[in-house]
Amino acid sequence: MLHITRALVVCAASACASLAAAQPFDFALWGDMPYAKNKDSEATQAVIQSINRSRVRFSIYDGDIKDGSSKCTDNIYTDAVAMFNSLKKPAVYVPGDNEWTDCHRTNNGGYNGLERLDHLRKVMFSQPRSFGQKTMKLSQQGRPGEKFSENTRFAHDGVMFVNVNMPGSNNNLVKSEKDCTKKSARVAADCDASNAEYLERDAANIEWLRSGFTIARTMKHAGLVLVFQGDPGFDLPETEEDDESKQPQFEGYQAFMKALVEETEQFKGQVLLVHGDTHFFKMDKPLYSPSRVLPNLTRLQTFGSPVNHWVKVSVDVKSPEVFTIRPVMVR
Repeated sequence: MLHITRALVVCAASACASLAAAQPFDFALWGDMPYAKNKDSEATQAVIQSINRSRVRFSIYDGDIKDGSSKCTDNIYTDAVAMFNSLKKPAVYVPGDNEWTDCHRTNNGGYNGLERLDHLRKVMFSQPRSFGQKTMKLSQQGRPGEKFSENTRFAHDGVMFVNVNMPGSNNNLVKSEKDCTKKSARVAADCDASNAEYLERDAANIEWLRSGFTIARTMKHAGLVLVFQGDPGFDLPETEEDDESKQPQFEGYQAFMKALVEETEQFKGQVLLVHGDTHFFKMDKPLYSPSRVLPNLTRLQTFGSPVNHWVKVSVDVKSPEVFTIRPVMVR
């Protein structure tokens, strides 16, 4: 109660009223499923059924609606829409690399990744609402179905939720000719276009992040949840001497992560950073370094195929921690 009382002294009347009226709630996190190569469609359905039986207010899916070695055909997007709409409560989707960044691979069909991104936006972000049998309104950075429409956000009972398209495979940044053409249908011009896309989207992502934090600070939100798909380099061995996130394969995340640190330092509440991509449940405080943490930021890495489970986050803005995290193991 002391934590909330101090906040009430400094916040505007409307923000105070909203925070004081906020009720505890739960939400679900899941992603990186189903993967055809792992034959886990039934396991994914079990995850959905488990979420539907729970009392969560909504779920957020952090990318990869298919595996990384299957084709990027049009039906994978419509199938994903049907999957999300099988959830009883609102379902928010954040794109992953397997559904656009990696579609250039020959075993993915040799598609143009930027064309697949445009298609994804038109199919899955054509309106400012979530999926699910019950939907909720979302704010979009771009016009529905157009560039950056996949960057969304919403506020819920004293917490700001910010979702950005920052996928695996180095955030679509191509670092070398070898990376460009290995097992790929790309040519140099395609990779030049991908790098231009990366620069534009990275700048948009940072703007979306900063504006989300600005709203959260103005409204005196107790917490901010940031969701994207790519692992920005947290899961290599933690060492005092080496910053693994500075390695070339993670360069595509560095500007965004720098902005995240800056914004978190200026935010009085708790920040929950959520990503997928690596498929193993993990919760830690990876920033600034192994021996010096950024105290109000927690990283949560979600499960993924073939480890098909979900994570329940309980929110109470009247507690100093704000977020309580529990993995939900699905039989």
